[in-house]
Amino acid sequence: MTIGFELIKSDAKSHARRGRLATPHGVVETPAFMPVGTAATVKAVKPDDLTNIRTQILLANTYHLFLRPGHEIVREAGGLHTFMHWDGPILTDSGGFQVFSLGHINQISEEGVSFRSHIDGSPLLLTPEKSMEIQEALGADIIMAFDECTDYPADHAYTREALLRTGRWLERCAAAHKATDRQGLFGIMQGGMYPDLRKESAQIITQMDLPGYAIGGLSVGEPKEVMYEILDGCTDLLPENKPRYLMGVGSPDAILEGVARGIDMFDCVLPTREARHGSVMTSSGPINIKNAQYTRDFSPLDAECDCYTCRNFSRAYLRHLCKAGEILSAMLLSIHNIRFLLKLTEEIRAAIEAGDFGDYRREFFAKYYKTIVE
Repeated sequence: MTIGFELIKSDAKSHARRGRLATPHGVVETPAFMPVGTAATVKAVKPDDLTNIRTQILLANTYHLFLRPGHEIVREAGGLHTFMHWDGPILTDSGGFQVFSLGHINQISEEGVSFRSHIDGSPLLLTPEKSMEIQEALGADIIMAFDECTDYPADHAYTREALLRTGRWLERCAAAHKATDRQGLFGIMQGGMYPDLRKESAQIITQMDLPGYAIGGLSVGEPKEVMYEILDGCTDLLPENKPRYLMGVGSPDAILEGVARGIDMFDCVLPTREARHGSVMTSSGPINIKNAQYTRDFSPLDAECDCYTCRNFSRAYLRHLCKAGEILSAMLLSIHNIRFLLKLTEEIRAAIEAGDFGDYRREFFAKYYKTIVE
């Protein structure tokens, strides 16, 4: 098996779990956060910086790399690991979400999705087989099945139609997936905000003994309370001995709530996107570094953080960079925000091992969000 998962410890008072995911390019300790390198780069962050802040695994995107520079160019370069100079594990999204959210859709059919490129308007067709071909060329350790992610809200009938098509596409992905010796294929649960459809989708995808399973179609515009309610019923539908990946979710609260419900893997563009706008995660809560109150604040960004930014620069300097529009501000704040989420997952793993995840979760919410969580 290319991908192996070991369940190390389960929390006695929640569904939180501590695990270890083995891949061809290294081991990932879970729960884990994956920074997003959509176009074979994490925006404004160099690979050695990612290593220094103890990044375990990155995500890259099939849709974007298919359009530019093209998967054959990446293959010729030796695959993503060589192309982007990253030696650790990589997961590639199938491109399904981006086709539906970015591409101008012409038609969804049993064959796949025809759409127009958001770059130049050229007509394209993405099928389960094409997604597998692209991801094999990219050479990621974990690849995702091509799926249909429904909008929010979507009615019950269409959501069921989409999850059934996703199941049929998964069968085609598995049949087309040839690089089983070096890539692990994950199936994706769909079903929108309907518990009965989530159950049906889980039954379909788990009929195939895959290395891991993802929960898709959440964080697509629904209130977080609705997402958590749906998650409550999702993880128990997936095998205990396989990693569970919640796609596109990565705010601190959602990571903690996801872990409490049995999620092992997360990804999100949030830390770098927020950084580019001056929004910073700190141990005492989020701040906007552009605010005037930091003009003469010569203290570190976060005294509890061990990243390069916090060890070397003041809030006053970082505010100056943001206000001046300097590229360095995006670099330094992105390093910090990603490290914040990586450190959060490190502390979560330690809390689960120590048997006090519940206490850690309550204390984090009280300090970061100034709220009490039962």
